[in-house]
Amino acid sequence: MTLDDLGPRLCTLGPSNSGKSTLAAAIARGRGLPAIHLDQLHHRPNTDWQPRPDDEFLALHNLAITGSRWVMDGNYSRCLSQRLGRATGVILLEAPTTTSLLRYLR
Repeated sequence: MTLDDLGPRLCTLGPSNSGKSTLAAAIARGRGLPAIHLDQLHHRPNTDWQPRPDDEFLALHNLAITGSRWVMDGNYSRCLSQRLGRATGVILLEAPTTTSLLRYLR
């Protein structure tokens, strides 16, 4: 299976600090797709990670998934079913807890 087989709307899922955003950005660059980082939608810009109200985040998420082409990273289980309903492919990352912790501490 190749990345092209996964279609134009990809989700990268996995544990915190497993490389979801890094992989999504690399795939987006390589395939000419927009990268959508759910952490950026969930947190207000320039606020040191202050979360948006849930309804505001969900509205941004739902607008983002209407696009015809994207690579989206992040879990956010409360809206996962809507995202998976639009995705044409999913990449699930597995990372040992020690790897995730070391990436967090970097």
